[in-house]
Amino acid sequence: MPNRESLYSSYIVKEGAQLLDWLLANLKGSRTKIKATLQGQGIKVNGKVVTQHDFPLMPGMKIEVSKTKRSITLKSRYVKLVYEDDYLVVVEKKPGILSMATRHNSLNVKTVLDEYFHATKQNCQAHVVHRLDRDTSGLLIYAKDKRTALSMETDWHHTVYDRRYVAVLSGPMETDEGTIANWLKDSKIYVTYSSLVDNGGKYAVTHFHVLDRTPYHSLVEFKLETGRKNQIRVHAADMGHPVCGDRKYGNGDDPIERLCLHAYVLCFYHPVTHRPMEFQTQIPHSFTALFK
Repeated sequence: MPNRESLYSSYIVKEGAQLLDWLLANLKGSRTKIKATLQGQGIKVNGKVVTQHDFPLMPGMKIEVSKTKRSITLKSRYVKLVYEDDYLVVVEKKPGILSMATRHNSLNVKTVLDEYFHATKQNCQAHVVHRLDRDTSGLLIYAKDKRTALSMETDWHHTVYDRRYVAVLSGPMETDEGTIANWLKDSKIYVTYSSLVDNGGKYAVTHFHVLDRTPYHSLVEFKLETGRKNQIRVHAADMGHPVCGDRKYGNGDDPIERLCLHAYVLCFYHPVTHRPMEFQTQIPHSFTALFK
């Protein structure tokens, strides 16, 4: 096998700079290729893999750049790595996988990430910051340490400034946009129900905007003002247009054999750098195909 040194090109930093700026100024290749190498775990600083674009370099630091075309990447049919730095990752999960493990040790995103961190020799674990239901797809944040996770959890409503979902609802919506607000509370059998008056539950506010409709379905964007358990699913049912494929709150309308709910916009202030981070995924093709 080739020795370690043959797999990397080494450089010594002469002047302080941010990592990506230094790479663009000192390496050959396109900006896209260099960024891909950085994001793909192909850059080391003083022997440690770094993916943070604005990582501060100081004179005398050693930069190692992988010569191989492929670095270790997250490979999972259920989880796609969207963003990674030293403090957190943003992933897009497919339907059918839990956000974290349960007592039955089911397939979950946290375990997939922990295995990825181990494979890439990162001394960290995935810490759940927020969750999506097993059958909901879309964007999730995981912290790499407890301090970052706690920082985001305790100041969630100030940290996250835009969180939107898209859903296919049963039937044509009567109005193009509006707001639903009521109290949500779980029953003893873990079914969330709503009330227009305070029932001892949690106040929930959901804004909606219709993107498209047919005589059979509506494609609707939901923006959360609060983030309660099953909030969108219950509010959609309250409007008389439940989320398609919803076995708990739905009406049996299941055109693509899955819960038609996807978290597609997630914007937050980075808990360490405080910079705005904005992510958006494509609306699932299986959703939009219903409206052609």
